[in-house]
Amino acid sequence: MAKAANVDKVKRLRGWVQNYDWGRCGAEAQVARLLALNSGAEVKPDRPYAEFWMGTHDSGPSFLADGYGEGQNVGLKEWIRKNPNVLGHKVLEKWGPDLPFLFKVLSVAKALSIQAHPDKELAKELLKLKPNLYKDGNHKPEMALAITEFRALCGFITLEELKGVLVDIPEIVELVGNASAKQVLDIGKQDGAEKAKYALRSVFSQLMSASKEMATKSIAKLKSRLHVESQLRCLTEKEQLVLHLEKQYPGDIGVISAFFFNYVKLNPGEALYLGANEPHAYLSGECIECMATSDNVVRAGLTPKHRDIQTLCSMLTYKQGYPDILKGFPLSPYITRYLPPFEEFEVDCCILPKGASTVFPAIPGPSIFLVFLGKGTFHIGSREDIVTEGDVLFAPSNTEITITTSSELQLYRAGVNSRFIHTAL
Repeated sequence: MAKAANVDKVKRLRGWVQNYDWGRCGAEAQVARLLALNSGAEVKPDRPYAEFWMGTHDSGPSFLADGYGEGQNVGLKEWIRKNPNVLGHKVLEKWGPDLPFLFKVLSVAKALSIQAHPDKELAKELLKLKPNLYKDGNHKPEMALAITEFRALCGFITLEELKGVLVDIPEIVELVGNASAKQVLDIGKQDGAEKAKYALRSVFSQLMSASKEMATKSIAKLKSRLHVESQLRCLTEKEQLVLHLEKQYPGDIGVISAFFFNYVKLNPGEALYLGANEPHAYLSGECIECMATSDNVVRAGLTPKHRDIQTLCSMLTYKQGYPDILKGFPLSPYITRYLPPFEEFEVDCCILPKGASTVFPAIPGPSIFLVFLGKGTFHIGSREDIVTEGDVLFAPSNTEITITTSSELQLYRAGVNSRFIHTAL
């Protein structure tokens, strides 16, 4: 059961919205819907609503709703610092008086940049060297859990697929040169993984370093060739995607680099996780996202923002092959857990039918709950709270929560990875 001291420390939160230009516009965005429900903010039809943040990161901090007797506009970060025991001693010992995870909802209308997130060592170095670009010294492993069909580019294709690309897409060979292309094409099964990795790194770095003029010219040639060929054959999914990206980011080297990456389509309820130094670009759809508390992004394509191509090409792991897709596993009839291989976070999805109830047991770490759809009641000790869609709640460690509903209720919970919690005990 919830300890009496913690019952009063379950807090409603106001989230933070980022209006990045790739977001969906107006009321069609889940981010906009949640913002309006969560804080009563007016949704502007022509404004993009990209990300809804729940957590303590300085670039988009959550605040206690209505002050809760703590004063107006009290930040969750400030409140946790004054009440560090709400994190549980193992979390406090490992990460200090702050949440180790950042919880988000994304509404993606057009492709995000081709990017990767640095590991801790590189993040600290980048913060020191370029503090105006890289705002914190933390790594940023992340996981995206699809709400709608969700599309992304993620990780490098296999060596055999890459050879096929270099044979089929002459415009890439023009950009990287025959020598770099031959280096990849000549790799045999007897050659080790390191040789393949070196060749991939070489050809990818050549591609991303092409001049703007060369990139624009090659993409124009690719576009006109594919338009001619589309009259004679069905274009592949990747070719169709590249033409779509070209409309969003004309002449951008990221358009043609899409051929190097796995094209991933998640169905609702499937999740994709990304470690440090893995290239990716979210393309379209809406998802729940969770990550370590960081906002470090190294970009190299599909973006009007600053590109740090040299850093990106040098930091990548150059691991090849299709990424793991998580389908989640049942914790109970109504709760599915998504457990990535990162200590900082996990995500639970709870879909509760009319008249049903479920229990989130007390755990020795903090949680954030997002009520996504419907209405229900949180029973915390002797306290009962009506919750409706758009509500966000912080629950301290060692708080058992029973949830009931008279309609249907869909909610998501982010918390510290239970593998860490249990091995740390």
